[in-house]
Amino acid sequence: MHLKRYEDAKPYDAVNHHGVVGLRLQGFEPSGPKNQWVGLSHILPGGGAGPDSTPFEKIYVVIEGELTVIIDGVETVMHRFDSCTIAPNEVRQIVNRSNDPCSIIVCIPYPPGYQHG
Repeated sequence: MHLKRYEDAKPYDAVNHHGVVGLRLQGFEPSGPKNQWVGLSHILPGGGAGPDSTPFEKIYVVIEGELTVIIDGVETVMHRFDSCTIAPNEVRQIVNRSNDPCSIIVCIPYPPGYQHG
């Protein structure tokens, strides 16, 4: 088992994000997961990311608040414990349109070519 305490999670900057604070919960550590990493993103009111895409799929799980996900012009509002998978190369935009912070768990495979620890 690889245990990482919340207080040991380090912040990271994600490209094309605004009003978002990300913490890496698991991943990119020699004894950590071999296939993916897990982040916790706190999205302030008005904050979000995109529109953009990645060559690999992502999973979002809302753990607090609400998040609007926009794909192909279709807006879907996610609430606490809702989850979604964003397909590889699918252009998505996320935005917190509420007046409360939103927190999501993000699960993403390592980037192509990444050599684990």
